[in-house]
Amino acid sequence: MVTVRDIQAKSVLNRSKIFDTCLNPYTGCQVGCVYCYARLFVGRYTGHREPWGRFVDVKANAPEVLGRQLQKAAKTTVWISSVCDPYQPIEARRRITRACLEKLAEKQFPVNVQTKSHLVLRDLELLRQFRTIEVGLSITTDDERIARVFEPAASSVGRRLEALAKLRAAGIRTYAFVGPILPGNPERLAHSLQARVDRVLVDRMNYLGSIRRFYQNLGLREATTDAFFRGYAERFASELERRKIRYEILF
Repeated sequence: MVTVRDIQAKSVLNRSKIFDTCLNPYTGCQVGCVYCYARLFVGRYTGHREPWGRFVDVKANAPEVLGRQLQKAAKTTVWISSVCDPYQPIEARRRITRACLEKLAEKQFPVNVQTKSHLVLRDLELLRQFRTIEVGLSITTDDERIARVFEPAASSVGRRLEALAKLRAAGIRTYAFVGPILPGNPERLAHSLQARVDRVLVDRMNYLGSIRRFYQNLGLREATTDAFFRGYAERFASELERRKIRYEILF
């Protein structure tokens, strides 16, 4: 059971340390990734006591607020989104992300969309209206079982790969964010990304302290070590190079 409530946002276009600005259509995220850094603080400032993944605040007025902000905003890249998945399950019904994208397309702001959901394909024709756009799918492992345990409400790995393929075939620049690295086979993942992405970003798990016991309970203690992250990255990079896929290691 997920607690859903509508809220009124004062601002939706905010500064980001990764891109110029970010836009989060929702507060909270049904995808419920056990490693998400947002789970460490979102509950505190929203007043929610439900477990991470069990609450979502819908910014019902986000499109209208965004429309006003875009009148004065510098035309810099907007990242959708930084502390929630813009295509989490509730987006299928509420369509807040889509409405915000429509506002951005009207003004032709550069956009970077990042998600773990094949639902992004619903908006394929809208995404093609942007002159400058990049869409990324977070793919942390090639192992469907591991993905389901760590990312319970995300699309399957297979459907994420399918989304990348269809986006790229439609002429949209795509990337895979392999972060945080979860247990799996880096060579097999590199093979799966072939011809589906323009580039790959790779990062380690950066919030181990809060979920180390989760790993241990699954018998995955070794996957929390520096040696694991270095070893995986080296194997992955080697295979990406062999396949002539651009990549960047972020740690």
